[in-house]
Amino acid sequence: MSYLADNWYWIVAAAASGGGLLWLQLREGAASGGVSPQEAVLLINREKAVVVDVCEPTEFAGGHIKGARNIPAAQIGADAKGLPSNKQTPVVVVCASGIRAGKAAQALKKLGYEKAQVLNGGMKAWREANLPVEK
Repeated sequence: MSYLADNWYWIVAAAASGGGLLWLQLREGAASGGVSPQEAVLLINREKAVVVDVCEPTEFAGGHIKGARNIPAAQIGADAKGLPSNKQTPVVVVCASGIRAGKAAQALKKLGYEKAQVLNGGMKAWREANLPVEK
């Protein structure tokens, strides 16, 4: 017990460091096991992946990945229009930062879209990679 009392500051530092790393992972969407912008481009080009942008229509109008389908996160469900009819088609789910996309990808997987993946970092990462955006 004396060790803990004598070294409390190391325990606090370790907890703060771990918490900071966890926050970064969650903020960038990496915790959902998504793909990088470069991997998304490969999926789109090689496997004809469908890009589903779950941002609100006003955000979508401000800039999105070319060919993306806008289905707001709140509308993802069995009756959502715009989802591929073939559930084996890879789906790249994107939002502004990756957080909403993670939740939407989980919902898509429950609907049978096993190849649904999140774009890590969302549109922010896409833009930072200097990939094309259309308005």
